[in-house]
Parts: sequence; structure tokens; C-alpha cells
Amino acid sequence: MSSIPTPKLATADVSDALDGDVDLLPVELKSYGGRSDFAGPAVTLKTLDDNSVLKTLVKTPGEGRVIVVDGGGSRRTALIGGNLAADAALNGWAGVIIYGCVRDLHELCQEDIGIMAVGSCPRKSDKQDRGELDVEIAISGILVKPGYWVIADRDGVVVSPELPSL
Repeated sequence: MSSIPTPKLATADVSDALDGDVDLLPVELKSYGGRSDFAGPAVTLKTLDDNSVLKTLVKTPGEGRVIVVDGGGSRRTALIGGNLAADAALNGWAGVIIYGCVRDLHELCQEDIGIMAVGSCPRKSDKQDRGELDVEIAISGILVKPGYWVIADRDGVVVSPELPSL
């Protein structure tokens, strides 16, 4: 499985290097995965309360990329849990950012992958194969396109059209 080499990046360093001219996700996201720092090119998914497309996606080669899910900020269901997190880690995804909820917190922290979300919810999602993959999404007004760089750590999430040089 090939992977994109991911440099060690910190959101504060990226922001400083670009004189603060970066897009920051203005949503408070909590870290739930076994990694708190991760970065890679974005694969985008737009869905609401249905993780069918995400379930298929995490079983494909991640190659060091980051899945960014616009779940509409919904707190009605969880879009990722322990099984999907394990699949994502096994297949080489660097991380998953969910503008929505997660579950199985005791399992997520055991996986070697970054996982960030707005919160947790014990309810499983729908399974009706709804979702749009590799589309432009906007999370709280910040545009994320497929291939944009996503840098995440405990300070927040930075989005950039290209890999920032430091």
C-alpha cells in the first residue's frame, strides 16, 4: 500500500508561516483517535445521518489522506465508531474529521489514526447509501475541496489548497 509522505506539521507553525492567512475550521472539534496530530490531502464526503459511503471509503487504501465529512453538524447519530475507525487505520488513512458525531470512544482512542468530531452520540447512523463523495463542502463557511491539505492537532484544523512550505 503506497502512501503520501506526510511531513510533521503543526497548525500554529502553518498559521505563522502564512502570516495568519490560512483557513481555520471555526468549529470546536474534539480529538478522539489514537493520534492527536495528523495531516494529508482531503477526501471529502457530504452526508447526513448516514455512514454507508464512509463505511465503504474506509475500506479503500487511504494513502495518508484525511477524510473530511460534512455531516451537517448533526448530533442525532454517530457517523464513525470503532469498527470503521479500525478499518480506516488498517487501510492507511491519516485521519477522519467529522462535522458530526462519533461513538465507541473507548475503541477510537485505541486506533492509530486521527479522529476529530464535534461530539459523541451512541445512536448508529442510517444505512441507506446516501452521501456525495469527492465534492466541495463547506464547514461553517470554510471551503474544503478534494485534494486540499488538512492539518489537524490539538490547536485546531487548518485547510490549505496546497501543502504549506515551512
